[in-house]
Amino acid sequence: MKKLILGLIIGLLILPICIVIYFFTGMVPVATADAPMPMEKTVTGFLLNSKVTKEAPKNVPFTPDEQVYIAGAHIYRENCAVCHGLPGQEKATAIATGMFPKPPQLFTHGVTDDPAGDTYWKVANGIRLTGMPGFKSSLSEPQMWQVSLFLANADKLPPSAIQALSASENVSPVPQATNPTPAPVAIMPPNKK
Repeated sequence: MKKLILGLIIGLLILPICIVIYFFTGMVPVATADAPMPMEKTVTGFLLNSKVTKEAPKNVPFTPDEQVYIAGAHIYRENCAVCHGLPGQEKATAIATGMFPKPPQLFTHGVTDDPAGDTYWKVANGIRLTGMPGFKSSLSEPQMWQVSLFLANADKLPPSAIQALSASENVSPVPQATNPTPAPVAIMPPNKK
């Protein structure tokens, strides 16, 4: 019995020591190009889903109509398209390509199956450990609902909303990722004293 208890105590001590070594020896993948930590996607996905389920609004404060979708299209284009793409966009922007986790291209892998309240929560609060910012301090509540309803109905938008999404007024285009030849870098010898 003593050996079992001793083994249990040693096992309980070894696990935290291994975790500390993992974190403090620089083994944790923190660069966007690194592979995810073990079980990272599973754990963060579970935590996000639990939080959204608990806190997301269940009722939409107004009925979506054509004007709501058009307003949502403008908000999406100005604030979201740089990461989440536009309909017919061949490849992700340079910003989206360099992010981890990769932001979903919402017109390819959309959120039309998500309740608008879930999308609203994500727009308002952002998602920690991703590039998704919270817009609670930069968009009004009606604006966050407009873009959330726009996305929840992206598969059945009226032509006017699609046209508003493709309109380029007041929006500067985001350059696509390119591979320019880097400028040569001069290496200077160390300064000797």
